[in-house]
Amino acid sequence: MPSLRSALLPLLLSVAASENTAPNNVSSRLMIHIPHNLFKSEGYDHREALFGIPPYGGSIAQNVYYADDELCDDVDTTKGYPRRETDENGEMKAWETPFILMVDRGSCTFVKKVRNAQRAGAAGVVIADNVCLCTDTDCKAVNGQLTCESTEPIMADDGSGADISIPSFLMFKHDADKVKDQLKEDQPVQLEMSWSLPNPDDRVEYELWNSPTDDVSKQLMQEFKPIAKALGDRAFFTPHNYIYDGVKTRCQSAEGENFCYTLCTNNGKYCATDPDNDLDQGISGADVVRESLRRMCIWKHYGEDDGVGEVWWNYVEQFMDRCNNADFFMNEDCAKDCYKHAKVDGKKIEECMSDSGGLESGGNELLDEELDERDKKGVVIMPTTFVNTAAMRGQLSAKTLFTAICAGYAEGTTPLICDQCSGCSDTVECVTNGGRCASGLHASVMKGQVSHQTFGFTILVMSVAFAGVGYWHYNKTRDDMRDQVRGILAEYMPLEDQDEANGGNPMEFAMRGGQTPLFS
Repeated sequence: MPSLRSALLPLLLSVAASENTAPNNVSSRLMIHIPHNLFKSEGYDHREALFGIPPYGGSIAQNVYYADDELCDDVDTTKGYPRRETDENGEMKAWETPFILMVDRGSCTFVKKVRNAQRAGAAGVVIADNVCLCTDTDCKAVNGQLTCESTEPIMADDGSGADISIPSFLMFKHDADKVKDQLKEDQPVQLEMSWSLPNPDDRVEYELWNSPTDDVSKQLMQEFKPIAKALGDRAFFTPHNYIYDGVKTRCQSAEGENFCYTLCTNNGKYCATDPDNDLDQGISGADVVRESLRRMCIWKHYGEDDGVGEVWWNYVEQFMDRCNNADFFMNEDCAKDCYKHAKVDGKKIEECMSDSGGLESGGNELLDEELDERDKKGVVIMPTTFVNTAAMRGQLSAKTLFTAICAGYAEGTTPLICDQCSGCSDTVECVTNGGRCASGLHASVMKGQVSHQTFGFTILVMSVAFAGVGYWHYNKTRDDMRDQVRGILAEYMPLEDQDEANGGNPMEFAMRGGQTPLFS
């Protein structure tokens, strides 16, 4: 019998082959505004990194510096093009921030290059490819390259890109060479990196493709439930589970035999990678397929209608807390315990898993639909998120997904929760607190945000108080002035001629408030 480890080979080969394509509904755009001879109204072809944080709904338009380096080591910001003025030591001035940095491809990972550029102060990075596409005859003719690549590489995360906060693109060689030539002639180049999402109406539709054992989306799955609830019927969520087609990956023979053993169910028809890379023990690919089918059924019964799926989120939360380890992942009693705490009707779910075709032999209707949808969307990377059919790129977190969703609404239809929490540094906390932001652009001076009602009431009370003080001060000043006038009149009034006319006493005239004229 073939070694279990050799069963990985056909699956991994198929995955590597499938990653040569990417979803065609990418939301980013690469434009050159200066010089005019490099301007293209449709923008430039490029590949977007799967790490970093793109500003969805926004853009970065800055002058470009060419590092003239692969940026795999320490960055020298006094080199590169266009050349700048020199200081008293004969060194060029450093790159003036903000800027977009162009870096050569090669010698180290994309993540390392972008991280070094970020430390140097770059607002964005464009990596210039160093190999022509096989289909680009002009590039091959100009460069005389004998070797070429069939497709541009995917700018994948090497596993250490969580600290990258700036976006980055890969620019095709033929186009990047024109930009470098311009910069080497010390001519300015202004480039714009932009991200837009389709915004047809007042409801956003979003999808997440992952698997029950995916570590990258784990934090998102733990944090996003309150956001999904807060968005309510203004956003429609559809979760998908990433599985492999065992027939295409040759895990199932023509006779229906399972060549990949514990990686697959249904005699090799539906497969998943082994999460702990140990085919002899621990969680198997078949276990992942089983849990994926269970979550599909829970969504079918508890989320498909409203697009929020609070019960589905509750189950996922319970499973990650109770069963997400090698000891309990495949334990049916643990799954039933999650049913209980999430208020899921376990009997309905087990019937759904069985009625759809089960996991023993033959086909499964729900799993077949998931495979068809994956092929239709062109999903080749896990996790992948779509917002209004546009593929998200960069770091996946509750904040970035929330920002992308809020950017997807038609103008004038954005939900209040988006306005309240989009600029908040802790989006989850803001949403959980009902739109009160404790830090970030929308935070109040003191910890916690004052509501509009409280602010308005405070202004009203202060206005009434100032009006009352003003009225009291006015009356007091008037009375003081009257007293002063009466005193003056009493002191300087003629004592004899007016005594009789005013009752014989000048003070009596003053005390009567001046009712009698002084002169007749």
